[in-house]
Amino acid sequence: MKPLVTMSNTTIKTIKNGHSNGLVFEAISNPKEKFPTVLSDAEKVELITEKFADIMEILGLDLTDDSLKDTPARVAKMYVHETFQGLNPLNKPEVTLFENGYQYHEMLVERNITLHSTCEHHFVPILGVCHVAYFATGKVVGLSKLNRIVKYWAKRPQVQERLTEQIAADLKRVLQTEDVAVYIDAEHLCVKTRGVEDCASSTVTSHYSGRFTEPATRAEFLGAIKG
Repeated sequence: MKPLVTMSNTTIKTIKNGHSNGLVFEAISNPKEKFPTVLSDAEKVELITEKFADIMEILGLDLTDDSLKDTPARVAKMYVHETFQGLNPLNKPEVTLFENGYQYHEMLVERNITLHSTCEHHFVPILGVCHVAYFATGKVVGLSKLNRIVKYWAKRPQVQERLTEQIAADLKRVLQTEDVAVYIDAEHLCVKTRGVEDCASSTVTSHYSGRFTEPATRAEFLGAIKG
């Protein structure tokens, strides 16, 4: 296995650099997060499998047991291809805008988008819903792309406050408008299953910009997502 190569703290893109799968990497919108290492998904799975097997052995688990022997590889594949797929910029959704030919200029709300993320402090799930809204300028976007944007930023170690801002920033970039609202209501398993073990609470974060900073517009949005 070749040594890990970590990117510097500038926006770097490596395009078809001769690496095993020609990955394209870009800076992650989190100044406290190291840039991803230049490894193929297969290499990541191999390394994580080895490291997770070490963790299981340290815990005293018998890796020769039929039920446990394939667990390190299963966890590694889950981390790379599912739980943390948002760390690979190749998985960032491509978004195409369409002309607003029907001249719809009112608020568009996509509510109850499923949100599955991971607490970066304890690596346990964050489960909830995300509501997003925007006012179209000259163009509109396919609704499924809103869901994909939420999923992309959620699929990495996160704190909910940052996740809210990342989704909002990407929506503004893609939709070419400042008239964006994001509202997340989520349960954190680091609160529900450890520490205070509070199973009743949830955490709400929001972002309002453009027209959504106006009280009447914000009230319309909140009424729509709670209706």
